[in-house]
Amino acid sequence: MNDQIVKKRKDLGITIKDLSDALGYDLDGEAKIRSWEKGEKIPNDDLKKILNFATNPPYIKEVKRSKFKYIDLFAGIGGIRIPFQELGGKCVFTSEWDKFAQKTYKVNFGGKIYGDITQIPSSDIPNFDILLGGFPCQPFSQAGLHKGFDDTRGTLFFEVERIIRDKRPKAFLLENVKQLVGHDKGNTFKVIVNHLEGLGYTVDSKILAAKDFGVPQIRERIYIVGFDKHYFHLDDDFKFSFPEGSMKPTRVGDILEQNVSSKYTISDKLWEGHKKRKEKNKAAGKGFGYSLYNSESQYTATISARYYKDGSEALIEQKGKNPRKLTPRECARLQGFPEEYIIPVSDCRAYKQFGNSVAVPVIREIAKKMVKTLNVLKQNKKSCEKEVDN
Repeated sequence: MNDQIVKKRKDLGITIKDLSDALGYDLDGEAKIRSWEKGEKIPNDDLKKILNFATNPPYIKEVKRSKFKYIDLFAGIGGIRIPFQELGGKCVFTSEWDKFAQKTYKVNFGGKIYGDITQIPSSDIPNFDILLGGFPCQPFSQAGLHKGFDDTRGTLFFEVERIIRDKRPKAFLLENVKQLVGHDKGNTFKVIVNHLEGLGYTVDSKILAAKDFGVPQIRERIYIVGFDKHYFHLDDDFKFSFPEGSMKPTRVGDILEQNVSSKYTISDKLWEGHKKRKEKNKAAGKGFGYSLYNSESQYTATISARYYKDGSEALIEQKGKNPRKLTPRECARLQGFPEEYIIPVSDCRAYKQFGNSVAVPVIREIAKKMVKTLNVLKQNKKSCEKEVDN
């Protein structure tokens, strides 16, 4: 029996801490699992729960006859992939360098995950229709505005540019923090747009907020969409129409779990530190400090990868005790991830992963618009070619 638990955990490539948190155990969870693995105690009802955990990757099955093919770069935990797979697309290549994100991605999607994209030649990537990428923002030199192609070398955007140049996808979707637009007085974003247009693509961008798409979190992000001008014979005035969002009122209570473990309640020391820091910042005329919400709050601030440190972006009120952090599942919901999405890592890793990820409902609406636009452009291309032949 203990061998089964050890094998299950090792097959998933996770630690005892990962398994304990993933199964929702309290602070004594690690000790319990360790005693079971050593054969000191019998798990009884927990054995089935452990052996059944993450046995069925929710997104491992893709349509047999795909409507389009795409690649997932800087894939994280697959938030951008989900909507495109829902629309009948097939992922033919995935790259993600972080080994912990790879675990989460693998458990949910299966398939091979390539590591550092800088080490992968374009020739090793299968042909595809759409490039997806939430690429990290890195500094570009101001002088680079006049240097042409070389000014993006040394940045991860260069890898996106390289693959688009070499593989000529029909379209792309890039996502980044909204601060990208103003980075280096707007020069960084200008370089990106210039280079994408220089490759022969239309480039349209818009900052969209998750709260406008049905999830109770502000989360403003810049989305960049492009289509191959040469392939589709597009004029310079072509514009991609971004979705507007449902604008339906949201409520934090809709994503909160019930009977949450006490391990998510912050300590007296941390709570006092939060309050002192907020008062200090207030006196100095700064607005920085913790943010407190309850079930009736409309939405939270944007959660980030640092949420695991102290939860200051979004603390949840509790009657008669200190506030608590969101649980990983609540963070998943705050990002619009489906309930069947598996979280196979420790709470700390999960916070980082969801903080770095995307609001799935926003991507879903963009994806619908992109696929619809692609279908229209393909049809127009066929009609034009038919007229030429006649």
